Amino acid sequence: MRRTSIIAIDGPAASGKSSTAQMVAEKLDYLHVDSGSLYRAATAAILRAQPNPDEWTERSVLDAARGVELRAARTSFYPVLDNRAIEEEIRGADVTRNVSRVAQMPRVREWVNAKVRDAAASSNVVVDGRDMGTVVFPEADLKIFLVADSRERAARRLRQRGTPTSEKLLDDETLRIIERDARDARQTVPAADAAIIDTTSLTQREQVERIVNLWIEQSG
Repeated sequence: MRRTSIIAIDGPAASGKSSTAQMVAEKLDYLHVDSGSLYRAATAAILRAQPNPDEWTERSVLDAARGVELRAARTSFYPVLDNRAIEEEIRGADVTRNVSRVAQMPRVREWVNAKVRDAAASSNVVVDGRDMGTVVFPEADLKIFLVADSRERAARRLRQRGTPTSEKLLDDETLRIIERDARDARQTVPAADAAIIDTTSLTQREQVERIVNLWIEQSG
């Protein structure tokens, strides 16, 4: 019988899942699991092995990702590749440009989900990503689905990159967000019992407080 607690946070790209999940985990003294970092790690691995994305297959990606593992730190699990931390590499432009391609591969999704489940088997966790409350942890103790206006998500993404914002840049990024939503539509569906939180006009602190309060109320 599972003895750990799981809070699952889902939502579309740039809805604030990962940073909010990290802060919720810190508040509750849980460990954060960012499933997206595993897709990024697999993408970094295949880019090292085969720089041409048109040549990628599920098998080649999984072969390249054999050296990827999740390791626990003080506040979160983080991916390593061949026993080396790769945080800077997985946030690079090449990985960001190609990670969606990797995330569409069913066997890669199974690989990621298995690693996330393994992490949750030994620790109280706050997990974020796609399918978290529907496929990966349908039994999660609390399920959250974050949504936000596409233009607001685009503005957040630009701020995250430290990019000076103009109307043209914001329009372009909004279009990319909308296109990403369309690609990810099948994996971006709230669980029937998820609490849906619109973060468009919420600060990150307000998002975190709302989720922590829901957990406190539910835990009694």
